[in-house]
Amino acid sequence: MRRGRRLAIDVGDARIGVASCDPDGVLATPVETVPGRDVPAAHRRLRQLVEEYEPLEVVVGLPRSLNGGEGPAAAKVRVFAQELARGIAPVGVRLVDERMTTVTATQGLRASGVKSKKGRSVIDQAAAIVILQNALEAERVSAEPPGENVEVVV
Repeated sequence: MRRGRRLAIDVGDARIGVASCDPDGVLATPVETVPGRDVPAAHRRLRQLVEEYEPLEVVVGLPRSLNGGEGPAAAKVRVFAQELARGIAPVGVRLVDERMTTVTATQGLRASGVKSKKGRSVIDQAAAIVILQNALEAERVSAEPPGENVEVVV
């Protein structure tokens, strides 16, 4: 397991959830929800978070269908991740499978008593936590960085 803090991003149309972990990769915690409708402003805020947290890498959830295929949402996230990678280089960006993370996050919030109206403001952060925890676990098991590296294309 590589030592270093990571940031995880759950990209949505309206909101972008951000989570972080400790340098040992043990515990993922919420950071904030970035408004997502203004994409240039969202990228500016994400760059600021990268400067502040100084992560080893940024993990971005890639929405796949249950059968593993990719649709329009995945294509949109790939474009977003490519733009993010250009903006934060040399910090790496990795795409990881995020199937069922929002469902898992929603169930966890409900189980802890968070009402659905209040939950909307934190569901994206909770999904980012699940994405990050899954990525950390995948790296612990395989001893390889999780997911797929996003190559910076100029």
